[in-house]
Amino acid sequence: MTRRIVIVGAGMGGLTASLRLAQRGFDVQVLEARSRAGGLASAIEIDGFTFDAGPYILLDRNGLEWAFQSLGLELSSLVSLRRIEDIYQVSSREGFVVRFYSDLEQTAAGFESQWPGSGRRYIEFVTECKKRYDRLQPLLYNSPGGPLELFRGRAWMSIPFLLSSLGGVLSRTGLPDAVIDAIGVWTHVAGQQVENAPSVMAFVPALFHSIGAYYPVGGIGVIPQALAVAAQAAGVEFRYDTRVAAVRCEAGRVNGVETDKGEFVAADAVVSDCNGVGTYLNLVESIPGQVRTELTQLPLQSPGVIAYLAVNGAHRPPYLRFNLPGGGAFCRVLVTPSVLAPDLERDGWWPARLIAPMSHSVAEPGGALGQREYLDEMLDESWWRESLTAYRVLATRTPREWGAEFNLYRDSMNPVMTARFMRAGRLAHRSPYVPGLYLAGSATHPGQWVSFCAVSGVLAADRLCEDLT
Repeated sequence: MTRRIVIVGAGMGGLTASLRLAQRGFDVQVLEARSRAGGLASAIEIDGFTFDAGPYILLDRNGLEWAFQSLGLELSSLVSLRRIEDIYQVSSREGFVVRFYSDLEQTAAGFESQWPGSGRRYIEFVTECKKRYDRLQPLLYNSPGGPLELFRGRAWMSIPFLLSSLGGVLSRTGLPDAVIDAIGVWTHVAGQQVENAPSVMAFVPALFHSIGAYYPVGGIGVIPQALAVAAQAAGVEFRYDTRVAAVRCEAGRVNGVETDKGEFVAADAVVSDCNGVGTYLNLVESIPGQVRTELTQLPLQSPGVIAYLAVNGAHRPPYLRFNLPGGGAFCRVLVTPSVLAPDLERDGWWPARLIAPMSHSVAEPGGALGQREYLDEMLDESWWRESLTAYRVLATRTPREWGAEFNLYRDSMNPVMTARFMRAGRLAHRSPYVPGLYLAGSATHPGQWVSFCAVSGVLAADRLCEDLT
């Protein structure tokens, strides 16, 4: 008899899990609260322009290729990727401008011109990080394990590195503070400071200079679209506009889900791509009290605020322009895909996004009014308008609006991937508390990259297959 699997949510993890399970012969049904697949990786159309809906701004090609290959798909045949040569710059309140290119020597030369000796130190830092990444990369494609996991291959050699924070790693490089701040700007995007960020964030520039940074033609939304088409072709049934209210159990094991309309959907197992913490605290009837307390105390990541813009004026690289206000405030970033895809022009206007990360500990108590004030402050800043002749604000989103639109737990994007949380192992793909429940999504992997969410779905499906086949 064919086993039936229900997947909660058609985000990246839910899509890859559904396809993996359908390929293994399961009867798979995906229940998605929204009217389309993709979650925060989906696209949005406003006034004739297509935008990436969520706060994603770059693509990790390696992880995405691994996920696609695991599903028997060829990424390059389904998604057209353009390598970004002039990737980003960071401007600080002190007047420094730090620029990163895909070419390592070009990047180092820019640092050397401002801070003699820093170019060599940067190359040494990147070279060492790439070696560490190569040792640790296999761990990305396995479910979170215990300490023994580190002794596979040469991963044990990186234990001191893994026990450190990004701040600790960067402080030992001897690089100028402005360069350290520019490398660490990615922790701002994740809603945290470098002192708490995991050391593996140091791999980001190493990947830029080796594997490269990429822009998918048509935006990140084309990736879940391709996966949804492949899943449907494999026999996956999608039910949109269907919100899951609870994961039900019988005799101590999952036996289905209940929708918000009171409908019971029977299942032999459930894969939840609906926020790992939110799944346990909002959808599951009973988990150990200590576990509930620990999950409640995890710091959450806010999606921040965003403005969808139509801009007119000079379109010069880089692809991303960061601004650091200073004083411990998070960065702001202007995303201009037109520098890579000038064909996005409509009557002399191009799409752009202006994004400001926001701490969840500030966003939640600030409420709708405080979040709107934060958004208005971002729009009032002048730095992002310097190269523009004109602009129009087409739409905006605050954390509360993100939460309502994308059904986010406490208006968050899962736990902040702190150094401590990553070392603890993250959330397991196979629930240790609820037999028959499996988790996909960024809470089970070391970050919010689209690729990590795709990988998580494959791994969750593999754990399920081990148990039911």
